Amino acid sequence: MIVKTYGSATYGVNATTITVEVNVETGISFFLVGLPDSAVKESQQRIDSALKYCGYRIPGKKIVVNMAPADIRKEGSAYDLTIAMGILAASEQINASLLGQYIIMGELSLDGELKPIKGVLPIAIEARKQGFKGFILPEDNAEEAAIVDNLEVLGAKNIKEVIGFFNGDCVIEPTVVNTREEFYKNLNEYEFDFEDVKGQENTKRALEIAAAGGHNAILIGPPGSGKTMLAKRIPSILPPLTLHEALETTKIHSVAGKMQKHKSLISIRPFRSPHHTISDVALVGGGSNPQPGEISMAHNGVLFLDELPEFKRTVLEVMRQPLEDRSVCISRSKMSVEYPASFMFIAAMNPCPCGYYNHPEKDCTCAAGIVQRYLNKISGPLMDRIDLHVEVIPVPFKELATKASGEKSDSIRERVIKAREIQEARFQENKGIYCNAQMNSKLVAKYCAISKEGQDLLKVAMEKLGLSARAYDRILKVSRTIADLDFSEKIQTVHLSEAIHFRSLDRDNWGK
Repeated sequence: MIVKTYGSATYGVNATTITVEVNVETGISFFLVGLPDSAVKESQQRIDSALKYCGYRIPGKKIVVNMAPADIRKEGSAYDLTIAMGILAASEQINASLLGQYIIMGELSLDGELKPIKGVLPIAIEARKQGFKGFILPEDNAEEAAIVDNLEVLGAKNIKEVIGFFNGDCVIEPTVVNTREEFYKNLNEYEFDFEDVKGQENTKRALEIAAAGGHNAILIGPPGSGKTMLAKRIPSILPPLTLHEALETTKIHSVAGKMQKHKSLISIRPFRSPHHTISDVALVGGGSNPQPGEISMAHNGVLFLDELPEFKRTVLEVMRQPLEDRSVCISRSKMSVEYPASFMFIAAMNPCPCGYYNHPEKDCTCAAGIVQRYLNKISGPLMDRIDLHVEVIPVPFKELATKASGEKSDSIRERVIKAREIQEARFQENKGIYCNAQMNSKLVAKYCAISKEGQDLLKVAMEKLGLSARAYDRILKVSRTIADLDFSEKIQTVHLSEAIHFRSLDRDNWGK
């Protein structure tokens, strides 16, 4: 008897329906075909043990399991339940009348318990798109799948419950999640707040500008000056995620298997801070079975690289294209997958190996030329993609000892949101551009026009401070954002002055 059950495979952040065909006939042996990997092939032993534990068995006949389409590689242990239900139905141990109406996925333990799987959200979205009535999966993943409307999500604890459901002996209550309620519940819950930061008004202002325009920024300062502390608070001043962005972000985390148990939706912007020993594949994604990397996990959020010069140069260089395109394409001989990677890049570094170059109190002990050599670890093309260079000065004791709180993140965020609304209106006719940092040269010329006084100021700054040519467009973009924060239609000289102030590493005399 031939029976068909349905599972799903994820490629990139999308899913493809997999048809599992099971034929039980006279003979001996078990055949699993359709390009399965080792984890799928090992399912026979898990299924055999789980069924025996629950009072069922794999029939002692010839069993052929085909996973179609046969030219797509099937990976992982999530097909255990799909194959097991097909074997039971083909051997007439369960009623097969409802099998075709459901996507069935789950990893089996030896006692029949269902373990959580990856990629549940894109699978649920594809199941609804393909017209399936419901999705049967492990209970731990049910809330994640339930944010998809018009799909019956049945979370089971073990295979016995699934068998009972198809035989009519057990009722599995559908999991229901109010998507909008779940989204708004945790929308403004942040662990860190700028209220806790003492002093550092210049740096907080720079980060407000960066958040308002979507600009990348680098924080340069001695050890203990608060670079990491400040960076961790950036998500709290970014505009809240939209529901569409939340679903996009959740899909990526779901595919990577990073969703917490009983967690349905990511509603706050991600903050990723990988260690400097990370490999280039782990950062941008890839591997024999392509998985999203840290830049995709930071999609719609912040990627923070602490101690930037300590990262391998090859690791930093692979970020150049994703920073421009806001996506990363991973190509293999038989397939190509694309992951979104629209993130705000924040970096932190010491000004020199000893950490005290330009320190107001301590002397730098680095030899001549060492500082410049240290800075040269970061390539020009990568630095070209960083709009704001912020010098972080150590906070004096007087400010540290004060009991007064700083400005709350909520207040800063309100100003950022208003500036972003101005930019959304400005770029509504430009597809794919939603903030000032994304402007190309044509848009810079159109929206960043400056007066004669502004041109004179910029000319003097470039000559006197030795600013590089690549700083020109960056200064105009940042000054446009500062003008938006001031609700100014035109870029004033005061806006240009502040933008010039945040180009420290472009100065000829820096590090010499």
